[in-house]
Amino acid sequence: MRGGEGKPGRSPKRQLNAGYVVGGLLMLLTYLVAQHFAVSSPNVVITEAPRIVDDVKAPVEAAVVSTEAPQIVDDIKAPGETAVVSAEVPQIVDNIKPPGETENGKVVCNMEGRSDTCEVDGDVRTNGTALSVTLVPAASWPERHEWTINPYSRRFASLRKVTVTQLQDRAAAPPCTVTHDMPAVLFGIGGYAANYWHAYADILVPLFVASRRYHGEVTFLVSNIQFRPRWLVQYRAFLQGLSKYDLVDMDGDAQVRCFPRVTVGLRLDKELSIVPELVPGGRLSMADFTGFLRETYALPRGAAASLAWEPEKKPRLLLIHRGHYRRILNEPEVARAAEEAGFEAVVTELRGGGDTPEGEVEQARVVNSFDVVLGLHGAGLTNAMFLPPGGVLIQVVPYGNMEDIARAEFSEPATDMGLSYLDYSVSAEESSLMETLGPEHPAVKDPASVHRSGWDKVFELYLAKQNVRINTTRFAPTLAQALDHLRRQ
Repeated sequence: MRGGEGKPGRSPKRQLNAGYVVGGLLMLLTYLVAQHFAVSSPNVVITEAPRIVDDVKAPVEAAVVSTEAPQIVDDIKAPGETAVVSAEVPQIVDNIKPPGETENGKVVCNMEGRSDTCEVDGDVRTNGTALSVTLVPAASWPERHEWTINPYSRRFASLRKVTVTQLQDRAAAPPCTVTHDMPAVLFGIGGYAANYWHAYADILVPLFVASRRYHGEVTFLVSNIQFRPRWLVQYRAFLQGLSKYDLVDMDGDAQVRCFPRVTVGLRLDKELSIVPELVPGGRLSMADFTGFLRETYALPRGAAASLAWEPEKKPRLLLIHRGHYRRILNEPEVARAAEEAGFEAVVTELRGGGDTPEGEVEQARVVNSFDVVLGLHGAGLTNAMFLPPGGVLIQVVPYGNMEDIARAEFSEPATDMGLSYLDYSVSAEESSLMETLGPEHPAVKDPASVHRSGWDKVFELYLAKQNVRINTTRFAPTLAQALDHLRRQ
């Protein structure tokens, strides 16, 4: 080499190629390390970026755009610590709602079955004079919706209807004159509620279902009071057991009352009973209802007599006396048969509690002192709900293919209440129709033909014009079954 000549340097091209190789190796190494931690580390959470949804608004409604930057949370956790996803991350929601729903309110109506009902949530305003319930939207809505609801649990009952409206715009809303911070239940009395069975089946049981979830923090809005003014007096203790507040007479209420929620109408899902799965706000059963009655009416007995524990004790049997039609003509003989079977038998007339709350409570306490209720098909058997659990209901079914009707009204309800149910079907020979109409009359010879004629004929012949004379020899096995039930519990 020549003096002073240095070692030849690398060309720029070769340096560039070497850089590419080193850079590629570094990228590969980074990728492998990242994959390793992504698979093996429990502390790394991979989330997708939120999908942006077009916030479509109705005309005149302005879209609200958040200017707040999303918060960056350090997701690095200590070894063994589970990653926690915060519930406070804002959710992107499509602001288009189905009909009947606004941003802070909704109307849900159910027109199935026997009843019409609506649940109205949000800014809800009632007016008694107009018998109306109005949902006021938080912002404008494209259209107005309206429903007409019968406030009675059987839609074919003739009561003034309630108009439920979802307004299109707040500007059309009547101003509040009274504001309530608890929900309300709006229902109507009348219909068939003068009948003791219907009072419970159509109003009191459905009202329990609608309002028990509020634990007394609910206001009752009642319509049609002028036609049944004594009804509210008779059932005052029951109503006060469900609500801590004075009820509102909607027929004479000119106020615009504002509530966070209003239930309009009562739902009847099962005759004189409850379907637990259909109860709003949680499961309730008919056993819960009878427990509520014992608590509200201060009924002392929570269990029927158990002959297994007290074999010498005579269980008490209440024979319901009927003073008008559909009577048991040989009541004293039936009572003696019950005594011979091993019961302490008492014949008592039950008048549906009378017109006072004291009368209703007193009658409930009388029935609660018995273990068995025995009576001919009719509203008086409703009193069986005051029996202590484990008691027995014996229904005497009138002649005329009346078993299905009688059992629908009392058999399943009694079982749901925690009672044992028995029935005794009257034969043609035990019916007064044999004497008054003769054995060849269609009502005696061919009951099916009477049923084909319609309900009016069925009611007239088999319920309004029939009395019975029970064959106590034929009836004795039914009494023995009732006693055997009390022995086995």
